[in-house]
Amino acid sequence: MATSLGSNTYNRQNWEDSDFPILCQTCLGENPYIRMTKEKFGKECKICARPFTVFRWCPGVRMRFKKTEVCQTCSKMKNVCQTCLLDLEYGLPIQVRDTGLSVKDEVPRSDVNKEYYTQNMEREIANSDGTRPVGLLGKAPSSSDMLLKLARTTPYYKRNRPHICSFWVKGECKRGEECPYRHEKPTDPDDPLADQNIKDRYYGINDPVANKLLTRASSMPRLDLPEDKSITTLYIGGLGEDVTDSELRNHFYQFGEIRTITIVQRQQCAFIQFATRQAAETAAEKSFNKLIINGRRLNVKWGRSQAARGKEKDGVTESGIRLDPVPGLPGALPPPPVSDEDASNNYFNLAPTSSHAVMNLGLPPPPGVAMPPPPGFGPPMFHTMDPMAPPMPPPMAMRPPGQVHYPSQDPQRMGAHASRHGGP
Repeated sequence: MATSLGSNTYNRQNWEDSDFPILCQTCLGENPYIRMTKEKFGKECKICARPFTVFRWCPGVRMRFKKTEVCQTCSKMKNVCQTCLLDLEYGLPIQVRDTGLSVKDEVPRSDVNKEYYTQNMEREIANSDGTRPVGLLGKAPSSSDMLLKLARTTPYYKRNRPHICSFWVKGECKRGEECPYRHEKPTDPDDPLADQNIKDRYYGINDPVANKLLTRASSMPRLDLPEDKSITTLYIGGLGEDVTDSELRNHFYQFGEIRTITIVQRQQCAFIQFATRQAAETAAEKSFNKLIINGRRLNVKWGRSQAARGKEKDGVTESGIRLDPVPGLPGALPPPPVSDEDASNNYFNLAPTSSHAVMNLGLPPPPGVAMPPPPGFGPPMFHTMDPMAPPMPPPMAMRPPGQVHYPSQDPQRMGAHASRHGGP
């Protein structure tokens, strides 16, 4: 049965009639001159199921046509785009934004509760100035460090590309270059990003894109506060040769009083000491992974205390991790002796023996005592029985005084007489 325009049979006074959609820059496209088609009460909202005005447009050349999917009331309640349902401020899914702002907005799912909740939100939207979100989102903190790191600052027009041609995948597409769809190999069907639901995106549950971004955020480096409250120094690395003392001071003076700035030009780093710990914490929070001076991204870390440096010298870092010794380096020297009795002349770290040999090589023998010959020059321990062998030389003590004995000049040795007379 047809209804007249003045009839309230289907609560028509709450149907939405708007002149322009709520869109993000990516969905709107890069063309500043765009044409849209407007269809009043063309479809029902995919969230609240109420009829709304549908807009349809092409965001650019070789792009697919896009249209609004939810009504403006649902869009304003979550501060999202009517087409892609991403946050208008950060360009992130609702689940990521609510996690970063610690907001848990429970939207009713049943038809009756949903209608009552929507009417209350419409009344709040009508009483607001339209510059800030409504509901719990409007009471949340203005920004979050995680959201600033994950936020997309430029439009991502690649998201507007046409879908993949299913006929080309089966090898049956006959349009060639005139086909408005993409001729590319589809992604893996087991990829979680291939299964996305608009209601999961809106309610912020089981969103595969949000799960991927949250996993990336958990693995991002972060700057933990040191336990030692006396540390008020920040380490600034990667300065290069262009960054000066005045440029560092111009950036960090806004966080608090600076006590000293020390630049180590050889290592291209600097140490900035603040007067208070609160100023150092604020500077570290505002500058970590965000500090860019003269086009160079600088590395910001906390300085170390003297106790931590001593531990690191002993092979243990500040976090308690023992470092492996570097191969090829000499070992540590032995500790000094405790007393004079323990002192010894063991300069080469030899193993101790049961009997200590006393060596007096520098002292001459007493008068009348023959000095033993050096090894190899004394008489043999065993006499040979050969009768043709030359007689043994007399001992050193029985030789005439003043005569110096050299083994090569002994006339009794074989060959000495011949060599003296110039023989062969």
